[in-house]
This record gives sequence, structure tokens and C-alpha cells, in this order.
Amino acid sequence: MSEELDARETAAALLASVGALLRRVRQVRVEGELAMPERAALSHLDRIGPTTSAELARREQITAQAMGATLGGLQARGLVERGADPRDGRRVLLALTDAGRQALADKRSARTEQVAQALADGFTPQELEQLAVAAPLLDRLAQRI
Repeated sequence: MSEELDARETAAALLASVGALLRRVRQVRVEGELAMPERAALSHLDRIGPTTSAELARREQITAQAMGATLGGLQARGLVERGADPRDGRRVLLALTDAGRQALADKRSARTEQVAQALADGFTPQELEQLAVAAPLLDRLAQRI
């Protein structure tokens, strides 16, 4: 087999298995969980800091109206706040509140706990070690795409 064939086979296997893992994790509901668009908006605000609704919509590749509805719900729950742009008072910036940061952390913790339980219940110590070694490689792969 050529190296390219191995890379393609590996890519296909990774996409299938990581995709299945993500779908399954998303299917299992956690009490009080954020909806996918809400989590995405909060995650972006956490990573990039205060920004406009239009910029969030562009990053998520959804309409401004859809993002506005998502942000309205998040604001009503106290997870995001609106404020004037200090450089251009005509623009409104959205920022994550402390409650928004906590909701995002809680979601991440719940998902981590969900996966940790599955690992503890069905994997040998050697398999856990293999997965631990693979995690940084998957992160590096994600950074290269």
C-alpha cells in the first residue's frame, strides 16, 4: 500500500469514528443543556471576545435573523449582554457574562463526565492509554485542516 492510500484510509476511518462519537454525545441530552446554536454562540464569544451579532452569524454561517433569535434568548437568560462598541458607539457588541461562562463550563463538564463514564465502563487501561496518546494528535490534525 502507498502512503497516500494509508492516509486516505486513515482519514476516512477518523472522520467516521469521530463523527459517530460527536453525533452520539450530542444525542444524549443533559439536564438544562444549551442548544447547539446557543453553545456555538457562547463558544465564539468565549474565544474571540465581544463582537457583533452579524460577525457571529457569519462565523456560524447562519442568517443574521437566526443569530438574533439565538442571542435574544441568551440575553433573556442573562448569558450574554449587549453594550456599545467603545470605538464606534453606533455598533452594538455582544459579550459573554459570568453566567454565560459558567453555563459553557457546565456544558463542557457534563460532556466530559459523559465521555469519562463511557471510558471507565468499557475500556481497558491499555485502551485508555492509546486514546490519551491519540488526543493530542487529533488536536494537531484539527489545527492543520
